[in-house]
Amino acid sequence: MASSCVGIVCLVIVLCSAVPSLATVYTVGDSSGWAIGVDYSTWTSGKTFTVGDSLMFNYGSGHTVDEVSGSDYKSCTVGNAINTDSSGSTSIPLKATGTRYFICGVVGHCGSGMKLSVTVTAASTTTPSGSPPSTTTPSPTTTTPATPTTTTTPTTTTTPTRSASSSSGTLLPPFVAVVMVTLVSLFRFILS
Repeated sequence: MASSCVGIVCLVIVLCSAVPSLATVYTVGDSSGWAIGVDYSTWTSGKTFTVGDSLMFNYGSGHTVDEVSGSDYKSCTVGNAINTDSSGSTSIPLKATGTRYFICGVVGHCGSGMKLSVTVTAASTTTPSGSPPSTTTPSPTTTTPATPTTTTTPTTTTTPTRSASSSSGTLLPPFVAVVMVTLVSLFRFILS
């Protein structure tokens, strides 16, 4: 019986540590990769890039990934890169909010469409479904005739604290919660 309990506890620990980060890894250009002839404006449309996500550039020899300023991006100016890589597989972590600009540093490639700009937003914090934030409404203003004083209680809004969150700052997905509840129930059943 004790070995079953130890096994379940180990399983719970493994599941908790194996839960992947909820950050998204975006493969730039999807299956086309980082190449001439891909419309990266269309590729970014509909995507929300948040702090904690990352961009994965996959490309063949003869290309680079250069992070550049906004003005160098607009004019396709090469040679002023903030960072550059030509390994063929470049991962760019999105660590801060703001717009990031990338071009291929090979002359003529940026002008042929190898340019990407992404706007990174803060990771959202969501209120769990069915649990609206609790609020306290202000007390009505009261006046006592003998002493003219007014007492007002300010409105207080309490936002639920996030627990069991990933490094990306978002709540764990519902399936993880279901797995955890199931494991706890199984554990209690075995102990009884």
